[in-house]
Amino acid sequence: MIEKTDLAYEKTVLIGIVTKDQGEDKLTEYLDELEFLTYTAGGEVEKRFSQKLDRPDPKTFIGSGKMNEVREFVEENDIGTAIFDDELSPAQQKNIEKILKCKVLDRTNLILDIFAQRAKTSYARTQVELAQYEYLLPRLAGMWTHLERQRGGIGMRGPGETEIETDRRIVRDKISLLKKKLATIDKQMEVQRGNRGQLVRVALVGYTNVGKSTLMNVISKSDVFAENKLFATLDTTVRKVVIRNLPFLLTDTVGFIRKLPTQLVESFKSTLDEVRESDLLLHVVDISHPNFEEHIESVNQILSEIKGGDKPTLMVFNKIDQYEPEKIEEDDLITEKTKAHYSLKEWKRTWMNRLGDDVIFISALNKENMEDFRRKVYEAVRKIHITRFPYNNFLYPEYDKYGEKK
Repeated sequence: MIEKTDLAYEKTVLIGIVTKDQGEDKLTEYLDELEFLTYTAGGEVEKRFSQKLDRPDPKTFIGSGKMNEVREFVEENDIGTAIFDDELSPAQQKNIEKILKCKVLDRTNLILDIFAQRAKTSYARTQVELAQYEYLLPRLAGMWTHLERQRGGIGMRGPGETEIETDRRIVRDKISLLKKKLATIDKQMEVQRGNRGQLVRVALVGYTNVGKSTLMNVISKSDVFAENKLFATLDTTVRKVVIRNLPFLLTDTVGFIRKLPTQLVESFKSTLDEVRESDLLLHVVDISHPNFEEHIESVNQILSEIKGGDKPTLMVFNKIDQYEPEKIEEDDLITEKTKAHYSLKEWKRTWMNRLGDDVIFISALNKENMEDFRRKVYEAVRKIHITRFPYNNFLYPEYDKYGEKK
């Protein structure tokens, strides 16, 4: 009989800095996200530390006084891991580990760890492994002390390759091997994409944890894994969907995030190829998140980096059931009205109004406004379809919602 076990979360602390480019509000928001990432990876945040600095300390990222404060808390509370919000240099990581005497991670390392946990298919695992080795390569020197010594003695005379050089060569060989493996898989994926026939391709894109997989399940009646955690979906899922009488291919892609590690952008090239080669993007946004506008900016920035920013796009504002504006009491004459106080109706009158019909407000979980969503997706897909394949337009005559031919 299998005994019931309680999941033991690893005790962690979060560390970030306030700079001239990153105010306190911005840092709080980033640390909130980092805490959610930590929870997703299996950690429990005991405390947050922050410090005002013009720029990160080149040796220890934060000042010596603050570092001592962190060290004391780590020792007193048996903390296993210290997580920094920004990427640490190999030297910084080595110095901090010597002081804190615990595991030291940065945001990039944490995201890589979550990706390693969530990768299910051989392809996704290969992509993550490549990203991890590329992250590891410049950090090899600080990982084992024996690597600093030159080999010597009987049978060791000759070119005199140090252990660090040997390990670097092994890692470089592994990276080269993984790149070849990915290149082979990329070719297979390209053939698969080419074999999908003359169907319009639609890709779900958006920040992580905005409800893309839930929406995918609702539209395609499939069973894609969906969970209220960051990066629940890593593997690209493609489903054939039919709205009214018009078939098209719908792809669920990996979620984006601010400060996305460059190693991941590079290693997930094929996953992002699905976005690049799609005909229509459904940009899903969690409107209940207080910083959803910045999430839109982050996604648009990554889309432009992968040359996918100029595609026809429908903005899908999801989770309207969870949206709650802040309230101002009638007798409150001091509080100034901000975007946080906007109702959904007021939001529709802002910059969203300029997007015209390319905006949809839905709740994928509660299936609110899904009929309107299907109609707009149908119209957008049909427009692309008849432009590209006018000769087979007769195969899909236009139907109204009651099934009558127009």
